[in-house]
Amino acid sequence: MPPLGEFFSTFSFDPWAAGLLAVLGIAYGWGLRAAAANGHRWVGWRIASFYALGLGLFAVISFGFLGTYSAQLRWAFSIRLALMLFVVPILLSLGEPLGLAKAALANTPAAEHLAKAAHWPMRFFGNAVVAPLVSVVIFSMMLTPLAGIARIDPFIEGLLTVFVPLLGLLLVLPVTEAGTRTTTSIMMLEFVFAFIELVADAVPGILLRLNEHVLDGRGPLGIPLPGWFPNPLRDQQLAGDWLWFICEVADVPIIVLMFMRFSRTDKRERADVDAISDEEMDRLSAEHLRRFS
Repeated sequence: MPPLGEFFSTFSFDPWAAGLLAVLGIAYGWGLRAAAANGHRWVGWRIASFYALGLGLFAVISFGFLGTYSAQLRWAFSIRLALMLFVVPILLSLGEPLGLAKAALANTPAAEHLAKAAHWPMRFFGNAVVAPLVSVVIFSMMLTPLAGIARIDPFIEGLLTVFVPLLGLLLVLPVTEAGTRTTTSIMMLEFVFAFIELVADAVPGILLRLNEHVLDGRGPLGIPLPGWFPNPLRDQQLAGDWLWFICEVADVPIIVLMFMRFSRTDKRERADVDAISDEEMDRLSAEHLRRFS
């Protein structure tokens, strides 16, 4: 592992990350201004979560040690990928970017277009099956030569820098945005898949840690390296350790958010049932019995 001074003092500029930071920061700032003009004041801690925690962590990952040594170190590449897919989107979602967009575009023709454009992605990525499959597919790449190619190719790594956090947002927003409606029965199924994901996420990290061969097909770099650099096999084992740890820890806040969403949904459904009169309930019960008799 690197000395602490090396870890905290390392810096390199990533134009892909800078571009994404600029786009997200400007878009969120415009949303805050437009929402304020429509009479919606955003809570200060949500703004801080988006900028300081979400974008701030993304900047540290991209410009700091992890981004600088991502091409040389498998464990730096693995940590960077896992943080961008799981942790950064969770912090960004605390700023409720989708809700802000709705508030900013309220009473405009663009609001209807936004609702239509977001409907299919939110339904697809909010499906309980999608998130476990996406994470397992992405991290299973670490067990193949594709990881070595993606790690050393600047163009592919740049694409990952942009699209992995956006993909993570698509997976997180259906859970965190209160405006996304569902039912308690569907959420029980989502809990099942969430716990399946909790187990499945660990598999690529465990396989990386236990394998005795370098799986990405990349040997020593052939250039002078600092003395703290691990050999390729040890590098792969460290990548497995970190990948396993981050994937398991990152699932915990998702499950907590799901419990909170379940509580809101259950409260809403009970209120809907309480609003039904006795006569309406009798008619619904009779219709139900008629259909299944």
